[in-house]
Amino acid sequence: MNTIKVRIKDKIAVLSLDRGRSNAINSEMVSELHQMIINIENDDSIAGLILTGKDGFFSAGLDLIELYGYDEDQIKEFWIEFLSLVTSMVSFKKPMVAAISGHSPAGGCVLAICCDYRVMAEGKFIIGLNEVPVGIIVPESIFHLYAFWLGNAPAYRALLEGKLMNTQEALSAGLVDEIVSPESILHAAERKMLTYIQLERKTWQQSKMNIREELLKKVSADQTEMLGHMLEQWWSPSTRSILKTIIQNLQQKSS
Repeated sequence: MNTIKVRIKDKIAVLSLDRGRSNAINSEMVSELHQMIINIENDDSIAGLILTGKDGFFSAGLDLIELYGYDEDQIKEFWIEFLSLVTSMVSFKKPMVAAISGHSPAGGCVLAICCDYRVMAEGKFIIGLNEVPVGIIVPESIFHLYAFWLGNAPAYRALLEGKLMNTQEALSAGLVDEIVSPESILHAAERKMLTYIQLERKTWQQSKMNIREELLKKVSADQTEMLGHMLEQWWSPSTRSILKTIIQNLQQKSS
C-alpha cells in the first residue's frame, strides 16, 4: 500500500491516510482505501476501525493537481470509484471512528462523515464541503450524507455556499462530536471505539444498519445521470478556469 498504513491494536484497526503532506486524494488512494475497507469488514478478528491522517491534515480533499490532468475515461472512473467507496463506507457494519487530525475540507470531510463518530484535533483547522466554489457539482448522495448529520436545511445552506467551518463551528453544527488536543486524538478515538465494541456485536451492527437504512438507499441509488452532469461541468471552460487558478495557487504555495 502506497497511500495508507494499517496497524491492528486490540482488535481495532487504525487506518492512517499517508500520501504526501496533506493526504490529497487521488485514484490510487481511493482504490487502496476501498480495498482495505472491504478487507477489514470481512475480517472477523477486527472489531472496529479508526480512520485518521497526519498532524495538521486529515485530508486536504481531492488532489486537484493530479485530477486536472486525467483524461475523460480516467476522471469518469475516478468518480465512479470514489462514489463506490462512499457507499462501502456508509454500509460498513462495524464501528468506524474518525480521528480528524487536522484540516479536512471537501473529500476529506466526505470520508469523515461516513464514520459513526468524529473526534477532531483542536487548532486552527477547517472542515466542510466546499465543492461548489471549486466548480464541482455536489452529488445528491453526498448531500444526503451531509444532511444525515447536519439536518436538511443546514446542509443545504452550507453546501450551496461552500461553507468551511472551524472546529468550534463544526462542533456546534454536529459535524464533529468532540474536540481534543492533537496529542490526545487517537486516545479519544480509541476510548469511543471501546464503548462500541464492548456492546453485543450483532445487536450493535444491525441497529446501525437499521438507523442508516434510508441513507443507504440514497447513497446506493443509480447515480449515472448525476455523474453525467458532474462530468459535463468538470470539462466546462468555467470549471477548468477555476481549477487552473486553484492549482496555480497551490503550486506557488509549495514552491
